Amino acid sequence: MEFTKTPGWLDWYAGPAKPRFKLPAGAVDAHCHVFGPGAEFAFAVERKYTPCDASKDQLFALRDQLGFDKNVVVQATCHGADNTAMVDALLHSQGKARGVATVKRSITDQELQTLHDAGVRGVRFNFVKRLVDFTPKDELLEIANRIKPLGWHVVIYFEAVDLPELWDFFTRLPTTVVVDHMGRPDVSQPVDGPEFELFVKFMQQHPNVWSKVSCPERLSVTGPKARNGEQNAYADVIPFARRIVETFPDRVLWGTDWPHPNLKDHMPDDGLLVDFIPHIASTPELQQKLLVDNPTRLYWGD
Repeated sequence: MEFTKTPGWLDWYAGPAKPRFKLPAGAVDAHCHVFGPGAEFAFAVERKYTPCDASKDQLFALRDQLGFDKNVVVQATCHGADNTAMVDALLHSQGKARGVATVKRSITDQELQTLHDAGVRGVRFNFVKRLVDFTPKDELLEIANRIKPLGWHVVIYFEAVDLPELWDFFTRLPTTVVVDHMGRPDVSQPVDGPEFELFVKFMQQHPNVWSKVSCPERLSVTGPKARNGEQNAYADVIPFARRIVETFPDRVLWGTDWPHPNLKDHMPDDGLLVDFIPHIASTPELQQKLLVDNPTRLYWGD
């Protein structure tokens, strides 16, 4: 089947730079995706966008180019609750990938076990309204309670302005909770302003909450962009990510977000994104926790 890419969508950056920052041994890219290929793994009818193809083989080639050892492949919204492409990547990773799935209430216990056996260790709940249709909270809570015995966690994707209304639901989740991209803060606001303080308070009060300090290319307002050898990219995001890394060193993760869904302004060079890491995790100890210890404990600790 032929799919027409969403207008304005940027393809991922081919030929990324070799990072100057040398990743520690065992480093994990803890947030990335596969798209299709559409001819092999159809995109969901209800999707809000149609991406370019981004195959497992291309993902694994990027992993090796950047110097990562493993990947966490997060189910992309363009595939809905059909996790086939993501699971296929896990099964062909030689044990070097784990997954985060999207599931519906109708999933059977046997289907959950099959996902677990393939390497899935979490489910993702998406609250970004422009990407998905709203799923009732009672259904999400039911799913969270069903995955808890498997030792899975819940990944939540939301925007900072929505945290107050989602707070009560998030704090009812019975598992480890991993927040995508620091809850998408407005980095034009002060790092100690009320919006980001609320997110810090959320993590302080709830020790089961982790955060990914990824996607500066989505959050940045003033840049500079990770292109053309830029070694100080996304400077406006650094104080936010550094604060989370230094305050919660044992509950942070980092990932490339390759192949960068829905970017329409610019497409970063993933090698330069890796060079962003020492700006937010400034010591070898923090880098080891962020890139190796934390993701290994969460995804391979079984």
